[in-house]
Amino acid sequence: MPLVFVTFACGLVFGAGLLISGMTQTGKVLGFLDIFGAWDATLAFVMAGAVAVATIGFALAKRRGAPVFAAQNLWPTRKDIDAPLVTGAVLFGIGWGLVGLCPGPALVNLAGLGLPVIVFVAAMVAGMIAQDMWSKQKAATPTSETAIAASTDG
Repeated sequence: MPLVFVTFACGLVFGAGLLISGMTQTGKVLGFLDIFGAWDATLAFVMAGAVAVATIGFALAKRRGAPVFAAQNLWPTRKDIDAPLVTGAVLFGIGWGLVGLCPGPALVNLAGLGLPVIVFVAAMVAGMIAQDMWSKQKAATPTSETAIAASTDG
C-alpha cells in the first residue's frame, strides 16, 4: 500500500479523534485549561488515552525494529531541555490558552471556513515561516567562537 494512503488514513483517524473527543471545541479546551476556575477535566481522559495508545505503539515499533511503511525509524536523538524548547512551549501555551486551539484542531476547524479560524491558521503559518527563516539565518551566521576558531586556523 503506498505511503500516501497510509498517511491519509492516519490523518483521518487523527482528525476523527479530535472531533469525537471534543478537542476541536474551543470552549471545551479553554474549560480544560482553566484549572483554577470551572475546570472541565474530561480532556484529561483524551490525553491519558493518547499516552496509553502511543506507549503501546512505541513499544511495538521498538520491538519490531524496522518500520512497515518507511525505510527506517526516525527516533528522536535529542533529549535535552534548552531555551528554544522552553520558549516554544511557552508561546504554544499562550496561543492555546488565548484561543483554545492548537495546530491539529485548528486545521480540522479550518474545514468550517470560519473567519476566526482562518485568521488563526494564517497567523500560525506566518509564525512557522518566520521561525523557519530565523532558524536558517541563525544556522548560517557563525557564532563568535566559530569565527575566532576559523580566523586562527589559517
